[in-house]
Amino acid sequence: GGRDARPGRAAAEWRVVTAGPPTWSVTDLHPGLDSPTFLADFERLMSYGDSLAELFDHHDIRSIPSSASGDDTPSDIGGASVAANEVIAALNEANDLGRTLWAFVYAHIRSDSTDDVAQGFAARIGALIGRNRGLNARLAAWLAVVGVDRLATTSTAVAEHIGPLSRLAERAAHQMSEPEENLAAELSTTGSMAWTQLHAAVTSQLTVEVELPDGPRRMSIGEARSLATHAQPEVREAAFEAELRGWPQVAPVCAAALNGVKGEALILNRRRGWPSAVDAALFANVVDRGAYEAMTAAVVESLPHFQRFVLAKAARHGHPGGLPWWDLVAPPPEASAEWTWEQGLDLVRTAFADYGGDLGGIVDRAISERWIDALPRPGKATGASSMPFFADRSLVNLTFTGSLEQVIITAHELGHSYHNMRLAARTAMQRDVPMSLAETASIFCETLVVEEGLQRLQGRDRLALLDVDLQGTTQVVVDIRSRFLFETEVFARRQRRTLGIGELNELMLQAQADAYGDGLLQSTAHPYMWALKPHYYSSHFYNWPYTYGLLFGLGLFAQYQQDPQRFSAHYDDALSRAGMNTAEELGRVFGFDVTDGAFWNASLDVIRQRIAGYEALVAEVV
Repeated sequence: GGRDARPGRAAAEWRVVTAGPPTWSVTDLHPGLDSPTFLADFERLMSYGDSLAELFDHHDIRSIPSSASGDDTPSDIGGASVAANEVIAALNEANDLGRTLWAFVYAHIRSDSTDDVAQGFAARIGALIGRNRGLNARLAAWLAVVGVDRLATTSTAVAEHIGPLSRLAERAAHQMSEPEENLAAELSTTGSMAWTQLHAAVTSQLTVEVELPDGPRRMSIGEARSLATHAQPEVREAAFEAELRGWPQVAPVCAAALNGVKGEALILNRRRGWPSAVDAALFANVVDRGAYEAMTAAVVESLPHFQRFVLAKAARHGHPGGLPWWDLVAPPPEASAEWTWEQGLDLVRTAFADYGGDLGGIVDRAISERWIDALPRPGKATGASSMPFFADRSLVNLTFTGSLEQVIITAHELGHSYHNMRLAARTAMQRDVPMSLAETASIFCETLVVEEGLQRLQGRDRLALLDVDLQGTTQVVVDIRSRFLFETEVFARRQRRTLGIGELNELMLQAQADAYGDGLLQSTAHPYMWALKPHYYSSHFYNWPYTYGLLFGLGLFAQYQQDPQRFSAHYDDALSRAGMNTAEELGRVFGFDVTDGAFWNASLDVIRQRIAGYEALVAEVV
C-alpha cells in the first residue's frame, strides 16, 4: 500500500493511446474502489485519525501554559526533540498515504461526478482532513513555545523541515484556543468542505442545450464551455447563450454555497485575529505584503496595454467596438480549424525536448503510463488540473477539443507534473507548495512552447500563436484582476449579510468592467463567472497567486534565456524546495527581488512587447 505500492506492475499492462485524446488509468495502484488492496490502505489511513491524536496526547503536543517564573520555554529540549521527531515522521507517513488515496478516489470523481461510492470515500477522507486540522493547530501552538530554531539544533528532522515548521509556528499567533480550533476543524467537514463538494457536484452534472448550426445538442456545461475555442463564431456564441440559460438552474445552490464558504471564513478570520482575508491568504501563500503590493501596482498600471490587445482582437474578429465575451478565447481567424491530439503533443514534445533532461521525456512517459484524461464526456469535471498521484507520477485532467489554446494548456499542466516529479523525493511536509509558487513550472513550460513557436513561425502563423498566448496572459492578468475585485467586494458585503444571485451577478459585471474597460463589449459580460469557478468555493483570494506565478515564471524564463546552463543547474533544486522556502528566498536564488516593482514590470514588459508585436503583425498581414 501507500504511495509506492506495486510500482513494478503496469508497464506491460498499460494501453498506450496513440489515436485521439486518451483517458487515464489508476489501476496500477489499485484495481478499483472495491479491491482488497485499496480497502486495506483506506482503513489504514482512517486509523491515523486515532493514532495521531494518541501520539499528540502522549507527548502533550499543545499550547504550553506559562510557568511561574515567566519562562515559557521547556527546559527539556531533548524530550521535545524526541517528540518532534516522532510527530514529523508520523505526519509525513499519514499525509503520504492520504494524498495518494485522495488522488485515487478523486480520479474516479473527476471522471464521473455521479460515482456515489467515490463520493462516499472522499467524504470520509475529508472528515479525516478536518480532524487533522485540529492537530495542526496544536502543533503550531507547541512549536511557537518550544521554538523551532532551538529544536533544530538537536533534531535533524526539524532542521530538514525548518521552513514549513517555522511558518506553522508563526501561525500560532492567529489561532483560537485548542478546543475552538478542534471544533472549527470538525465543523468544517459539514460546513465549507460540504459546500465545496455540493458546488462541484451540481455544476459538473449541469447540462445545457446548445443550438448548433446542424441542430440542437444537449451536453455537459464543461463541453459547452469548451466550445468557446471553436473555430466557428456562431458555435461560440450559441454555446455562450446556452451557458447563460443554464447557470440560473444551479445559481441558488451556488449562491448558498458561496455565502456559506465566505461566511465561515469571515468568522474564523475574525476570531483568529486576521485583519482581512487578504492577509490570511498572503500568509498561506508565503508572500510578503510588500511583494504583493508591488505586483498589484504593476498589474494595475499594465491594464490599458491589455485592453489594447483585446480591442485589436475584437477588430480582427469583425467587431467595431469591444470584444464580445464569447470571443475572449476565440481562436485567431487564420488558425487551423482543429489541432489533432497527436499534433498538439508533437509541439509540446519538441519544446520540452529542446530544454532536455527529464522534462524532455515527460510527454512520452505521461502517455505510456496513462497519466492523462483528455477526453470530454458527460459527468466529467470541467477545467484542467494536474494532481500528484504516487511515486513521481501525476494525473492530468484536460478537456481537449482541438484548439491551439488547449495545446498550450496541455503544456501548462504537464509543467505541473514536472514540478511534482521534482517534489517526489521530498517528504509530504516539504511538498506542501503554496499557490504563489505552484504555478512556477507550469508557466515556465507553457512559455517554452510559446517561444518555440515564435522562433519558428512567421506571418499569419506567428500571429495566430501570439493571439493564443496573449489571450492566455490576459486571462491570468486581467480576468483574474476582475476576480480579485469581485471577491474583495463579496467579503466586504458578506460581513453584514448574505448576498443574493442578482447582487452577485452585479458585482461580477462591475468587476469585469473595471478590469477590461473598453476592451470588452460590456453588454455581453458574463454575470455567472462566480458560479462556475470552483476556486471561490475551495479557497480565498486564490486569484492573485496565478498572476504571481505567471510573472514569476516569465522572470525565470528571462533568466533561462540569458544563461541556460546556469539556470538549469539551479532550476530543479529550486522546484524541489518550493514547499520549504519562501517565494522571496527562491527569487534570490535567481537574482530576483520580488518586493521591487521593477521585477514585476520587467516581466510585464515581456507581455507588452508581445502585444506590440501582435499589433504590428496585424497591420502587416491583415
